[in-house]
Amino acid sequence: MFCKKFTIALASLFLFACSDDNNLVNVIPDPVGKAKVQVIHASQDAPPVNINVNNITGLDFGEASTRFEVDEGTYSVSVDGITPDGDVTVIGPADLTFDADTIYSVYALNETASIEPVILSQPDMAPPAGQFTLQVLHAASNAPTVDIYLTVPSADISSINPTVTLAFKDSLSATDIDAGDYQIRITPTGDKTVVFDSGTVSLTEGAIINVAAITNTGPGDNPVNLLVTTDDGEALITDAGNAVDLRVFHLSPDAPAVDVVANDNFAMPLLSNVPFPVFSDYLTVPAADYNVKVVPTGQMMPAVIDADVTLDAATSYSVLAVGTLANIEPLILIDNTRSIVTESQLRIIHASPSAGLVDLYLVAPATDISTVEPNFSGVDFKQNTGYLSIAAGDYDVVVTAQGSKTPAIGPAAIQVNAGEIYSIIARDNAGGGAPLAVVLADDF
Repeated sequence: MFCKKFTIALASLFLFACSDDNNLVNVIPDPVGKAKVQVIHASQDAPPVNINVNNITGLDFGEASTRFEVDEGTYSVSVDGITPDGDVTVIGPADLTFDADTIYSVYALNETASIEPVILSQPDMAPPAGQFTLQVLHAASNAPTVDIYLTVPSADISSINPTVTLAFKDSLSATDIDAGDYQIRITPTGDKTVVFDSGTVSLTEGAIINVAAITNTGPGDNPVNLLVTTDDGEALITDAGNAVDLRVFHLSPDAPAVDVVANDNFAMPLLSNVPFPVFSDYLTVPAADYNVKVVPTGQMMPAVIDADVTLDAATSYSVLAVGTLANIEPLILIDNTRSIVTESQLRIIHASPSAGLVDLYLVAPATDISTVEPNFSGVDFKQNTGYLSIAAGDYDVVVTAQGSKTPAIGPAAIQVNAGEIYSIIARDNAGGGAPLAVVLADDF
């Protein structure tokens, strides 16, 4: 037996050794370089998606993963849309190569019919002291070429050049900028008319920030909002106009026609002479705290509803006046207004004060409900199903008392289309009680 050891210092260290049993060659490999990857959903009409890298599931429009580490190398990447009929691959599989010491931002953008990946990269390097690193992408397929102004707050942009001009899918490469307070404004290219205004935003020292202009699918006239991504995920910057969409349903079966008054402005009601069971179109109002009173048409008293409500920016609300007149109250719901092209979205709301607990059925036409379980059981007054993702097609909606197979409403035949949003509201008859009926809203 003999044993000898050689140590050779090169770029790596190779150790050769032997034992009593056999000769072993142990190699210490080069360290594996690391890349950082972030995935961003920016396709405005696409469903939530799953991504096979890092097991990302249920990523919805306007959401981003964290920046996660992967070994440098080439990966087969696919993006699957989550649909009522199962997952459907919408991007890939595609081979993507990630180099060490690099940050990759992988955007899924464009409408679903043309969805595609756009990948931005930048060195994984901390910005200089007192600065942050900014990268910008035009990710809104509905918006034309735009000028973007990054200025100190309240700067007059009428006499200055834009910071950058971007067409759809164009980007500003990673740029180091002094930390501080800024205002971001977007105009059509060559025009000073502001179509998006961030207001004052604080951009902090040391941050590596990506900003994508994405399609605005909510309230307001601004065509885009800004999706800001950092190491930890995302934040949305909405237009400083703070638009809110608000609509009102009169669903109190024995209440008279009403006016809806904000902040005691009886001279200019938000809505006038709304009868049961009518609902308004959406009104656009500023985000704020409001006192809302509901009074008989043309009167200041009695206020059958007197409620303080907070309306948040970039949010759509339905306010339902529910219950009998003696117990009338507001039911405030947040509405979904983003169309998803691969599915219908349906919400069922229980607003019948006389019905008690109910079972809800959403079934194929002519289904004998005595042979199936309800989709929702024991639904109470003022509860709702939330938005259900369902395949386009024909359905029957049936409402029964809890545990009963005798319809109190229906079968109500409905047809729903992909890309559309629907609300069905169960209500009392005028004056209260049976026969119960429904209010059909949204794309109905």
